[in-house]
Formats: sequence, C-alpha cells, structure tokens
Amino acid sequence: MVERKIKEALKNGEFDNLPGKGKPLALQDDARVPEDLRLAYKILKNSDCLPPELAEKKEIRQMEDMLSNIPDEKERYRLIKKINYKIMKLNMMGKKSPLLEEKQIYYRKLVEKVAKK
Repeated sequence: MVERKIKEALKNGEFDNLPGKGKPLALQDDARVPEDLRLAYKILKNSDCLPPELAEKKEIRQMEDMLSNIPDEKERYRLIKKINYKIMKLNMMGKKSPLLEEKQIYYRKLVEKVAKK
C-alpha cells in the first residue's frame, strides 16, 4: 500500500520540488559517538539544545557584542561585571587547564580601547 502511494506521488511529480533535489545527502559522521547515545545526541542537536558550557559561552559573546553599543560608562561597567561573573562561572564549570580558561574583561583596557574609537 505504501509503495503504491509513493509510486503515485512520483508519477504525479509531487517529489519534484523538494529542497536539495539532485544533491548528495549531508550525512553526519557519528562514528565516534557511542551507539547507545547517537539517538539522544541527534534529538538534542535537532532541537538546538546546547550543553550548559556552550550556552554560557554564547551568552557571554552576545553580552560582549552589546558592550560597544552602550554609550554610558556606568552601564558598560555593570555589563562588564556581569560578563566577568559569567566567565568565572563558566571557568568553574569545566575541568580543564587554567591555560584554556576564558579570560575576564579588564575595565581599564576596555575604556582605553573604546576611547580610541
């Protein structure tokens, strides 16, 4: 029954305008992921779910991008304090070498950099 429906759809041209027609499939290389975790990883990836560390990094980058648009120095200083807190929290999450940790933003360096612009 299913095969008959597919043949009818092919005959009627219902598959002609599908995205990616004529292109190779983009298959994910999940050979290094344990077999029992592959389905869970795929579900998380499809739902745009990030691990906590990556979500924190993304939020830090967004806050850093906002810094250049803030004209008030006090507000910029408050945002820098928030960013530094999040960086500290992020660095405490992972078990990695201190050499690989995120670096905090230093206020004076930022003021000098913004003043040059």
